[in-house]
Amino acid sequence: MNETLPRLWDDTVLPFQLDASDIRGRVARLDNALAEVLSQHDYPPAIEALVAEMSLLTALIGQTIKLRWKLSLQVRGDGPARLLATDYYGPTEDGQPARIRAWASFDRDRQDELGPEVRPFDLVGQGYFAILIDQGRGMTPYQGITPLAGGSLAACAETYFAQSEQIPTRFALAYGRSQVPGAPEGWRAGGVMLQHMPKASPFATGGGSGEGGLLTASDILDDDAEENWNRANILLDTTEELELIGPTVAPTDLLLRLFHEEGPRVFDPQPVRFGCTCSADKVRQSLSIYSQKDIGHMTTEDGRVTADCQFCGAHYEFDPATLGFEATKDAD
Repeated sequence: MNETLPRLWDDTVLPFQLDASDIRGRVARLDNALAEVLSQHDYPPAIEALVAEMSLLTALIGQTIKLRWKLSLQVRGDGPARLLATDYYGPTEDGQPARIRAWASFDRDRQDELGPEVRPFDLVGQGYFAILIDQGRGMTPYQGITPLAGGSLAACAETYFAQSEQIPTRFALAYGRSQVPGAPEGWRAGGVMLQHMPKASPFATGGGSGEGGLLTASDILDDDAEENWNRANILLDTTEELELIGPTVAPTDLLLRLFHEEGPRVFDPQPVRFGCTCSADKVRQSLSIYSQKDIGHMTTEDGRVTADCQFCGAHYEFDPATLGFEATKDAD
């Protein structure tokens, strides 16, 4: 096999189901898509790691949304990493790739004060994890929020599903820079997501056994379901990092090694690409709520209003007379 050629499982999310355990899941591999996400910015290594983990979580979670829907993940904290934001855009048509983008806001000086040995997650501090789903025009967006807990972004996502959705969820993730023979160094990421089917999850009330009284899988599942869930998690714990990142291990091979006794059944893979939806028209629309006086405060000494996309770095310039609800000129 020539490792310099793309693999069929690069930049894909493969849904699967374990029929013997009433568990569903996904295997994600992000290669070029993640490299493009990170190439839009010059992040320090620790911030790159956080963005990589968020992107991988977003790909795994986003695969379930419907065509043309948008899923967003946000982590806000009081540490040097103030905001991590990702968007997953469902395909416009069946068979088309989904699109993903990500961005981080951070205080470089505060990060430097903590030293190079600080764990990436410790840069976030105290805050919250949020999932937002936009179903399109005319529909009320869904939003769910839980406190940060567990010591990693993956653990925060697991807490979110247990607390807000009452669905036992587990992530096993790996990401980082790697190099295969004959190819340049690049970012690779891979992971597995397990979820117990919701119909088997009784509604839990009161406090949970997790950090700060939050719910965990053991608070939600009954005896038989908990046994199946624990068995699948023990099998998942045997996964090695190179199997998750997958330069030579296909997702189907990984599933067979891990869960061959659980009756794994796979579905069509979902391709994922980097993609940003910013445009001059969208910037104009966002500025349409401002008066000419407000637009004047945004105007540079050169007589232009400028805007930069936080996700892809695209730069836009406008004639201030064409902006706001008091615009005196039509846009070109």
